[in-house]
Amino acid sequence: MLIQNNLHKNYTSFQSGYQLKLPLNLECIISENDSVRLLSQFVEEMDLTDLYSTYERVRENSVSPRTLLKIVLYSYMNGDYSSRSMELNCKRDINFMFLLEGANAPDHATFARFRSIHFAPCSKRIFAEMSNRLYNLGEISGETIFIDGTKIEASSNKYTFVWKKAVSKNQAKLLLKLADLIADCEQLYDIKIVYGNTVKMKHVKKLRKNLYTLKERENLVFVHGIGKRKSPLQKSIEALEEYLAKLKEYNQKIYICGERNSYSKTDHDATFMRMKEDAMRNGQLKPAYNLQHGVDSEYITWLTIGPQPTDTTTLIPFLKEAEEYLKFKYKKIIADAGYESEENYLFIESNGQTSFIKPANYEISKTRKYQQDIGRIENMDYDKEEDAYICRNGKKLNVEYIKHSKSKTGYMSEKTIYKSSDCSGCSYKNDCIKGNNCKTPFEERNKVLQVAKKFIKQRQEGLERILSEEGILLRMNRSIQAEGSFGDLKQDMQFRRYLSKGTSNVLAESVLLAMARNINKLHNKIQNGKTGMHLFPIKSA
Repeated sequence: MLIQNNLHKNYTSFQSGYQLKLPLNLECIISENDSVRLLSQFVEEMDLTDLYSTYERVRENSVSPRTLLKIVLYSYMNGDYSSRSMELNCKRDINFMFLLEGANAPDHATFARFRSIHFAPCSKRIFAEMSNRLYNLGEISGETIFIDGTKIEASSNKYTFVWKKAVSKNQAKLLLKLADLIADCEQLYDIKIVYGNTVKMKHVKKLRKNLYTLKERENLVFVHGIGKRKSPLQKSIEALEEYLAKLKEYNQKIYICGERNSYSKTDHDATFMRMKEDAMRNGQLKPAYNLQHGVDSEYITWLTIGPQPTDTTTLIPFLKEAEEYLKFKYKKIIADAGYESEENYLFIESNGQTSFIKPANYEISKTRKYQQDIGRIENMDYDKEEDAYICRNGKKLNVEYIKHSKSKTGYMSEKTIYKSSDCSGCSYKNDCIKGNNCKTPFEERNKVLQVAKKFIKQRQEGLERILSEEGILLRMNRSIQAEGSFGDLKQDMQFRRYLSKGTSNVLAESVLLAMARNINKLHNKIQNGKTGMHLFPIKSA
């Protein structure tokens, strides 16, 4: 028997006759209701001028940016986010070949550059183009938007944290060391640097200049290594240079932190947050991004990425961006208790919109303990004419003064301080006055209330809205639609950690995920005959 040598790069050299049985026309293989056809039609009708503007020129023989967007979106629709998998699928999968339309398969680097260099700068505008098109098709209402947030882990090591508080503390210690070094050098080298009690950066620079002048004057040569004894001047210069390098490092870290409390060394835009997915089960903080979704008719119509560990300060930037990019303006804003604040209430009202925000105390206010707490403002009588609260013992708490405070976002809030003139001998004092962090002895303390009148008024109006029939319907839909979008991403699409670094690239990833999910949702609605349905009705028992 003749044994053939198969060790050749060309595997077709000794291949026996093989007839291709499948039809060469891919149109005959892919079913008529396949989601890849819907994706191709949808992207073809989108205006991608912003995407094409990121290219200096598009070569005739290369794959077009529109086709690259189709392939990336289709890969995301199937839960595959690797650029190498995209390259492989373009060579093996008939659906990817269908999108290529006979062109050669791009390599993985092309897909990686497309996401980070070309798609990332215009991701918001392309996403707005999709949302506006869904609005024109009647698939989204443009009236109500359900907002919710989740934290997704960043592509960085969880032990690369930098804490602003720790850096600031070390910086203060270093400045004290610098002051002591200046004092020692003044005495050791008989020079005068500081005139007064305050050491400034100009004094440090002056000391550095004087020390190097002394070095040149004495023709001092620095020594290093074992058995070499350093001179006092060399020790002083090296200590000063070490302190200055460390001070520069601390200043840079504080600058990177900005208004945040932390950041990751391997992804400076990621902030350490408390995550629900805690493998150690010890409340460990992880580098993550706060992803905000705005959902309308089960479609993600807008999203933002932020470093905030809480949702409260994300609402106003979210609404401003949505109004800037989308061609329609939402009239009803539905969110959970994490978004409640006086600033958010007033912004929505001033913007001509209606808020359906669940109060933060909604659940606990229904408990017996809360309703029987005589120290709470909700359980006290209010005299509107005298602007005073009346406690359980019948004593009045009158206005003491008005307190103004400024939030991190710059919002000025106003609180009215009410105080009782005398609570001595009151039988309800132990149940009314809580807390033991006051320097005044408990026997001498009087009841004090801090009342934010604007906030209480807005909260009461919001409570009436969410308890109405419309409010109940919208709250039920928020649980299904907004939280459902994150369930689709994390469970169905198995996306639990970002692959890229930096806010711009992370935003591009989030937009691609949202667009892919929207196409899947549109495909399912079309196939199940549920197009045009905006809200889930309340089921009767």
